[in-house]
Amino acid sequence: MQKITVVGGGFAGLTAAISAAESGARVTLHEAHHTLGGRARTADGTYRTNDGPHALYRSGPHWSWLSRHGLLPRGSVASVPARELLRFRFRRGGALRVAPPRGLLGLVRRPAAEAPVDSDYLSWATGVAGETAARAAAHFIGVALFHHDPGSLSARFVQERLRRVTALPPQARYPVGGWGTLVDRMADRARELGVRIETTARVDALPADHGPVVVATSLDAARSLLGDDTLSWPGGRTTLVDLALRTRKGDPFIVSDLDAPGWVERFSAQDRTLAPAGQSLLQCHLPVAPEESKAEGGAHADALLDLGFPGWRDRTEWRRDALSQGRTGAVDLPDTTWRDRPAIDRGDGVYLVGDQVAAPGLLSEVSFTSALEAVSLALRAGGRRAAGPSAPSGAVGTP
Repeated sequence: MQKITVVGGGFAGLTAAISAAESGARVTLHEAHHTLGGRARTADGTYRTNDGPHALYRSGPHWSWLSRHGLLPRGSVASVPARELLRFRFRRGGALRVAPPRGLLGLVRRPAAEAPVDSDYLSWATGVAGETAARAAAHFIGVALFHHDPGSLSARFVQERLRRVTALPPQARYPVGGWGTLVDRMADRARELGVRIETTARVDALPADHGPVVVATSLDAARSLLGDDTLSWPGGRTTLVDLALRTRKGDPFIVSDLDAPGWVERFSAQDRTLAPAGQSLLQCHLPVAPEESKAEGGAHADALLDLGFPGWRDRTEWRRDALSQGRTGAVDLPDTTWRDRPAIDRGDGVYLVGDQVAAPGLLSEVSFTSALEAVSLALRAGGRRAAGPSAPSGAVGTP
C-alpha cells in the first residue's frame, strides 16, 4: 500500500484523503487548526455563519462525486424557495429596482466561448451590449469573484462565471446547517476508510525522505512550506458582514449592487437552521480595492442595507465584520487562463491543491478538481516507481 500525506484538512484536503484511501493508499492528514474544514468551517454558536456563501452548484463536478459517495443525504442541502426569487432586488442609479437593465439579460445569453481570453471583460461586453449593461454585468458577477473590478479581468473568465451563476433553473444548493455539516460527513468517511487524521499538527517543513505529499493549504502557506516564491496568483479582497436581524415581512432575499460590486443575501431564507426563530441571518460581501479598508466595505454594506432593509439598525441582534484577503479563489487577468496558475505537480512527489491552482471550476470546484488530479498523479507516479524509473509526469488539470 502506497503512503500519501495530506497537509491541510479543508475541503480540498479531505477530498484528496478520501480519494487516495479509496484507491488503497495509507493516508495521514495533518491539520494545523484544532478543527477540520479550513474555509469551509461553520461558526459554532447561535448564528451558523460561513466564511462566504459557499454554494454548491448542481452542474459542478463535485456535486456528482459527493452524491456518489453518500455525502449528500436527503434533506442535507437546501435550494432557494421559488417565492424568494421574487424578492430579488437590484441597486441601479442609487435606487432599489426589481429588474436589471435589459442589456444585462442579453449578455447573460452570450456563450462564454464568444468572450476572448485576451480582452478585459468591460471592453468586450461594452462592444456587445453597451457600457451601461457591461458595467452592470461586471458588478453583478462580483458575487462569484470577490474582486473590486471584475471588468478588468479576462472576458472569458468573467463570462464563464456569469453564465454559471445565472443559469435557470438556479443551480445553487446550500448545505443545511452550514458547510461544517458536510465537512463532518467527509471526515467521518475518511476515518471509515482508514485515514489517520491529526489536528493541531502544523507541518512547517517536509522531511527529506517524504513520500507523495498533497499540500492542501492556502497559496501563502504553501509558498512558505515549500520555499517557492513562484507560488502566487491574484485574488480579491472582500469585506464580509454577517448580520442577524429580527425578521420583517417584505425583506428582500437578495440585493445586488449594479452600481459597484456588492451583494447582500438573506441566507436563512433557504436554511432556517442558521438563526433562531424570528430572526434572519444575512451576509454582505463587498469587494474592496487594495488601498481600501474593511471599514469602507462596511460602509458600502450599510448603504445597501439602508435601501433594502428599512429599519435594519433597530432590528439588529448581532453583527460581525471581517476582511477576507487571499481566501476567495483565483481571478484570471487578460491573456491568462486557469492553465497559467501554479501547477499541481511541483515535482519530487509534491502536489499542490486549492482554489488558486491550475484546475478549472467555479470557486470551491477548483479545490475539488485539483485534489482529484493530485491524487491521480501521485498514484500514477507511485506505480511507475514500483515498475521502474520513467520520465516524470506533468501537471495537467481536467479541461
